[in-house]
Amino acid sequence: MPDAVSTQPRRLRGADSDLMITGEAVLIDVPSAPLPTRMVASLIDWVVYILSLVGLVFVVSFGSAGSSDATFSTLMLLSVIVCFLAVPVTVETMSRGRSLGKLVVKLRVVRDDGGPIVFRHAFVRGLVGVIELPLLSAVPAVIASVSNSRGKRLGDFAAGTYVVREQTGLKLSPPPPPPPYLRAWVVGADLAPLPDGLALAIRQFLIRRTSLTPAARSALTDNLMQQLMPLVSPPPPAHTHPEDVLSAVLTARSDREADRLRREQATRSRLLPPDPLRQSFWHD
Repeated sequence: MPDAVSTQPRRLRGADSDLMITGEAVLIDVPSAPLPTRMVASLIDWVVYILSLVGLVFVVSFGSAGSSDATFSTLMLLSVIVCFLAVPVTVETMSRGRSLGKLVVKLRVVRDDGGPIVFRHAFVRGLVGVIELPLLSAVPAVIASVSNSRGKRLGDFAAGTYVVREQTGLKLSPPPPPPPYLRAWVVGADLAPLPDGLALAIRQFLIRRTSLTPAARSALTDNLMQQLMPLVSPPPPAHTHPEDVLSAVLTARSDREADRLRREQATRSRLLPPDPLRQSFWHD
């Protein structure tokens, strides 16, 4: 029977093997931003970074007059690191995946599961980006972007991220809330970190399940449960509907991630006083 009408879910091959397609060809994914738009955003960003470097070099040159060659070389290296790594990573972390260029064209960097990025994602992405963009003239980035359906460059593969359009990539319909009878179980359950691809598949399935045929819905539910159960302990109560389990675990994961982000924000607020100009600039 052709895949388009098969009731069994199948997996994609290659770079997108963590995505899933139901038997009715319903792609469980969040659409990525087109390559030309991402290139425009990157061009804007790198123009800003280069101008910042020129200004910083000018300041360092006058400020280090009379210093030794070793001191001057060290200051130049620090200037490059600040402009090409520290600034992009800081901006993307504080703005949750945006930069000046992405603000202009309305893009955002998100995790593979569609969630907001944190420092480690921005740092890995920025560190690899320094190598593949200015040092290698963006050739590896373009080749990687056109070789996968999500348009990922090498930094995105390393960080587990990709770029989406804000209008479509971030305004997803929320999945239905879990039933109250599973609240006590999921709050006390030990949840191992869910792979981003699995979390995204569960989310999209819960949103689109009513549009599937009963056979495809059942097959996809069983497939997701087989991947999820080894990551959850203790198992759910007996005779619990599998879709309720998927919903409960996904909600618990989101709640715990939100709590962690709030704790990180509280820590940053204690250590770093708020900057009114920065908050106004990055306000949604």
